[in-house]
Amino acid sequence: ARQGANLIIADFDIDGAQNTAAEVEALGVKAFAYKVDVSDPEAVEAMVAFAVEKLGTLTGVFNNAGISKVQSLLDMDPASYRRVIEVDQFSVYYGLYYGARKMVELGVKGVIVNTASIYGSVAAKGSFNYNAAKAAVIAMTRSGALELAEHGIRVAAVAPGFIDTPMMKNVPDEARAALAAQHVTNRLIAPEKVASVVAFLFSDAASAVNGSTVAADDGFLAFKV
Repeated sequence: ARQGANLIIADFDIDGAQNTAAEVEALGVKAFAYKVDVSDPEAVEAMVAFAVEKLGTLTGVFNNAGISKVQSLLDMDPASYRRVIEVDQFSVYYGLYYGARKMVELGVKGVIVNTASIYGSVAAKGSFNYNAAKAAVIAMTRSGALELAEHGIRVAAVAPGFIDTPMMKNVPDEARAALAAQHVTNRLIAPEKVASVVAFLFSDAASAVNGSTVAADDGFLAFKV
C-alpha cells in the first residue's frame, strides 16, 4: 500500500480484514475487505473475480493463509493432517491457479508471492503436516515460476522465521524466549520486517527473483541447513 497499490484484504476474519482495509485506505489507496475460506477453491475463484470487479485488474496475488497445531505424528489423525494441508498448501495452489489464469485472461504480467516457512526446509517435532505443507509451497513456487514464465508472470516466496504476531501474546514467556533464541539476534521478528521483504518481491526491483524462496528468518536457516 505504501508503494501505491490498491488492495483486496481477504481473510476468514472479516472484522480483522475490515480493520486492515481501513488502515490501508488511510495511506491514500483503495482497499476492500473480503471474507473468504481459502481452503475452498470456489471461494478463491470468487475472490479473484471480486478483485477484478473492484480494482479493474489483477497485478499481484499474495498467498499468505496459514494455520498450525503442534501435534505428534502418532496423534495426528487424517482429519487433522488434511486440515493443515487444505489451508497451508491447497490455498496456495488455488491462488496460483485462479490468480494466474485471470492474469493471462487480462494480459497482465503480474507477480504471485507465496508465504512458505523455515519449516519448509527443516523438520520440527509436532509439525509433520505443517512441514509437509510448507515444503510443498517452496516446490510450487519453483514449479509455478517455470510454468508461468512464458506468460510473463513471476512467482516467488518468503520463508519467515518466528514472527512476533498477536498470536504470540498468548505464548508463555519461556516458550517465546526459546523461539527467539533460534534467531541470531535473539529476538522475535517484527511483522513489518517480513512485510518489507514481501513488498520488495512484488516490486520491479525484484524482477530477477523468480522461483526463489527468500528467507526472512534472522539467520535461522544459516545454522540449520
